[in-house]
Amino acid sequence: MYNKIIKPPQRSAFIDLVNAAIRAGFETGLISKAPLEKNYLLEKAASDVSLDDFGDDWFEAPMEVLLGSLNHEANLNEAGQWAAQKQFSHVLHGRLMAQRWFGDRPEILARPISRPIVIVGPMRSGTTRLHRLLAVDRRFNHLRSFETISPVPRPDFIEVIEGIKSDRRPAIARRIMAIARLANPRTLSIHPTGPFEPEEELGLLVASMWGMKHETQWSIPTYARWCEAQDATPAYLHMANLLRLVGWSQQAPIDRPWLLKTPQHMLDLPALLRVFPDARLIFTHRDPVKLVGSAASLAWNQTIIYSNKTNPRKLGREWLRKTALKVQRMQEARRSIPDSNMIDVNYDDMDRDWFGTMKRVYEFLSLDIGPAVPAMKQYLSRSKRLKRRPHKYSLAEFGIGDGEVRERFSNYSRTFDIASEVSVAPQSRRMHHKFGQPLKQC
Repeated sequence: MYNKIIKPPQRSAFIDLVNAAIRAGFETGLISKAPLEKNYLLEKAASDVSLDDFGDDWFEAPMEVLLGSLNHEANLNEAGQWAAQKQFSHVLHGRLMAQRWFGDRPEILARPISRPIVIVGPMRSGTTRLHRLLAVDRRFNHLRSFETISPVPRPDFIEVIEGIKSDRRPAIARRIMAIARLANPRTLSIHPTGPFEPEEELGLLVASMWGMKHETQWSIPTYARWCEAQDATPAYLHMANLLRLVGWSQQAPIDRPWLLKTPQHMLDLPALLRVFPDARLIFTHRDPVKLVGSAASLAWNQTIIYSNKTNPRKLGREWLRKTALKVQRMQEARRSIPDSNMIDVNYDDMDRDWFGTMKRVYEFLSLDIGPAVPAMKQYLSRSKRLKRRPHKYSLAEFGIGDGEVRERFSNYSRTFDIASEVSVAPQSRRMHHKFGQPLKQC
């Protein structure tokens, strides 16, 4: 049963060994313990690659708040400190290299991004399944996992395009994923992936020190609340430019629409629509009891890697709050979006009838689903093999009751006619008009 209490999982012994090794390295000087301080990190990155143009310096404000939260709230262990150093270095190197590409190849920034298809939904609401089903259709452009990890090609990438050299980024992504699975064997159950799997653009927002990826990785409430009060438009402008760079590196046709998706968009819809005013939006919905429990589990399984001091009840409360805020922001933003630019997809509809649901999505996009169906069937078959074990979690392990969640999200559930996954009716209870807005039955 879903309500059965499951003890919050502990991190793997591998991380304890890594912590001990890094601690010894810090103590002996074999591993440098760099300060998590803005000016030091900026100067070090510029020196590393002999470049000094980071682009729009807006990113320095969230960076400074993030560093403050890391130093004072995250309780990083040795592995967490080392990983944070590496992450900041990687992001800053990427910004510097991106600016060089933009300067050397002005045609990159001239690439249009017209009518992107943006999947907007809470964490764990089926956005990955929908995104990957659409991504098999060659009529769309999409990011792959290695490109969201390393969106900026190396300086010799022209030789990769010419077939002289191979792109090293997939191999780097493969190593990172292997380490991630050692650090947390549950990773494959929570979010099955591989270097070439379609992936969300969250890494492109991280390039501006922005987004919930940081919050699922570290306990940083000050940073979270600071971001919630900011206009994210500069982060989305940089994300758009990185999409242009990725499209150029793929040599992708410029007339194919991009597929985008990340739960961050629920908080930042006004910013997203300022940057992509002609976006077509696919909103996903799921039983909030599942949403909150799964989101908390995802965050828990990350934070226990990087900190020795984690509290499941505190973390559960934070993701209950965060999920409610995302839903509230999404509902507010929808009021100014024309019905013709959006459609709703419910998780249980996809479970019951994936083809019928996808056909409705394709009608919204004014496309024939036929050419994509064989590849969609192949993906669904392959995904069963990729996800070897179900993701197990409960609200109870985070000190939250089902009733509290249902009451807090009652308006959301009524508005979008969301069925409880504890007792789902055998037949679909809803009808939709062609743009997917729920219709009340008489």
